[in-house]
Amino acid sequence: MSDNASPTPSVPRHNSPWAYGHGTDIGKIRRHNEDAYGLDEELGLFLVADGMGGHAAGDVASRLTVEHVLQAVRAGEPLPEAIAAAHQVVLDAGDQGIGDPNMGTTIVALQLWQHQFEVAWVGDSRAYLWDGRHLTQLTHDHSTVQELVDLGYLSREDARIHPYAGLLTRSIGITRGERVEVDHVSGVLRREEQILLCSDGLTTELPDAAIAELLATPGTEQEKVDLLIQVALEVGGNDNITAILVSAPDTAPGEPGLF
Repeated sequence: MSDNASPTPSVPRHNSPWAYGHGTDIGKIRRHNEDAYGLDEELGLFLVADGMGGHAAGDVASRLTVEHVLQAVRAGEPLPEAIAAAHQVVLDAGDQGIGDPNMGTTIVALQLWQHQFEVAWVGDSRAYLWDGRHLTQLTHDHSTVQELVDLGYLSREDARIHPYAGLLTRSIGITRGERVEVDHVSGVLRREEQILLCSDGLTTELPDAAIAELLATPGTEQEKVDLLIQVALEVGGNDNITAILVSAPDTAPGEPGLF
């Protein structure tokens, strides 16, 4: 990764059952990195946020959102509620002269406990489940082109490269007067399975088949994250790129998951 990659804002603990890799890169076009990510090993909590590139102070919005969700979940708030509350945090910050009143961000978050997981999100940052053979998208993009895919007007591949692919229908910040709706899914993380969180800087450069091929490459979680970012840079690098890859512990059950 380039020297512009920013470190995780959380201090690692070494007694975590979760093996993971993480990284971010500014890409080849952007002047600064509007992505933010964070983690808390003790809580099994991992987050990726992508500040809105078309709006001012996206980096502030993503950072504030990650910080708020980490703090709220540490205080005992459920993950979806913590994310929903971040919406007002970002709006209030803009009104107080922190960042910009029109700033916004996406977020995708994973929380693990024992062998259970919950993924919650707003926007088009994604979570995938990798079982060693198949890549399954756990999230559903809150975007205009996703709605066109749902209606059968666009294929998934055409949507990935559509000029309005970044036009969101839901975000943290920006929209006033209503509570943001947070989608979430849960399930069991089985032995040898992994969950990938990423900003759209990865998925706009790499189709799902390419992501699956790279995840199938032998290596540690960190080596796989580094490889994903490296290849996304090589094929374009037109946006900030952030990824976190988390593996199930060896003690996880091995039966087929319930999704």
